[in-house]
Amino acid sequence: MDHLIISEISSVDRGVEVVERKGLGHPDTICDALAESFSRSLCREYRQRFGEVLHHNVDKALLLGGHTIPQFRGGEVVTPINIYLAGRATSEVDGKHIPTEDIAVESTRSWLRTNMHALDAERHVRIKVLTRPVSQDLQALFARRAGNIPLCNDTSVGVGHAPLSRLERLVLTVEKQINGRDRLREAPAWGEDIKIMGIRRDDEVRLTIACAMICGHLVDIDDYLHQKAKLRDSARKIAAAHGFPECRIDVNMADQPASGEIYLTVTGTSAEAGDDGEVGRGNRVNGLITPCRPMTLEAAAGKNPISHIGKVYNVLARQVAEWVVAEIDDIAYAECLIVGQIGAPIASPTTVAMNVVMQDGRQAQELRNRIEAIAADRFARIPALVDDLVTGAIELF
Repeated sequence: MDHLIISEISSVDRGVEVVERKGLGHPDTICDALAESFSRSLCREYRQRFGEVLHHNVDKALLLGGHTIPQFRGGEVVTPINIYLAGRATSEVDGKHIPTEDIAVESTRSWLRTNMHALDAERHVRIKVLTRPVSQDLQALFARRAGNIPLCNDTSVGVGHAPLSRLERLVLTVEKQINGRDRLREAPAWGEDIKIMGIRRDDEVRLTIACAMICGHLVDIDDYLHQKAKLRDSARKIAAAHGFPECRIDVNMADQPASGEIYLTVTGTSAEAGDDGEVGRGNRVNGLITPCRPMTLEAAAGKNPISHIGKVYNVLARQVAEWVVAEIDDIAYAECLIVGQIGAPIASPTTVAMNVVMQDGRQAQELRNRIEAIAADRFARIPALVDDLVTGAIELF
């Protein structure tokens, strides 16, 4: 692998660390999820009918918030949420029509029904499908191969790091465990729109949590405040289990209960009235927003999993970093950056750069062959990676 560059960095420890996660019901996360769900559904349809994934990039989703009137014990959706699904998709092959619009609508409603327990996927949402046919030049590029290897659909970069820091693991786990509960039976007043900002100053850790509370499951302001305290206690237990027993946790800090100003929603997401959303503005492929780490602005969700390296290389970079740390005891931390060029074989990037933090006594260049072997192995597994992306075995947000 002649294009592999290995560099040593002394440390990644900083006095200040900031980590954010936009949870399952955040408008930006919803857009990522719907774009990716649309892509996966297209992939399955293409494979079922034609035996292979056809060209598409449906990574341009926009959510326009609605208007609601929340009130304790009830509430009303006055203006539904509008979701716009745009991009490019193969819609006809040899005269055979592919119902891309129907696939987009059904995949969207299915995801919303599965993941949003207080939002009615039929009544509270309007879906507008704005996909267009793919361009002839990109369709031709998608069809070309170097042997059996797809060619890069774009010039782009992927980045990843491993292991996650303690704060990164904490922020990720808090949201996943809270939203991983039985939401219909356990704390149904907690909406899926849970956003977490974690800040560490040396050993001092603070979490600011925003949770869209659901008015239909709340009796009055005292009940609301009780649910806030319950959510804070749940997060505190998770923090203690991650080695942060003194973690400060604040919930819904814009509230002014005395004047009735609280974070109350009908559907459990700020998308109903307070916020809009867009693909690529939220979590990176590791589920986090980490400004203290290398990141890319590439929106992975919705891109085709065959040849769009804005998707594939971001996942690969994370996997390479994880495997290097897991397989080589002498490496304590790794960052991986992969750059590819449009038209080149996807398994032959122009650059793979590794930044590593070594354990005492070893030099990174001594381990070049092992690092190279791990990277080569991950690139050889791209066909399996495609299957994992299509089935949803790999999370992207």
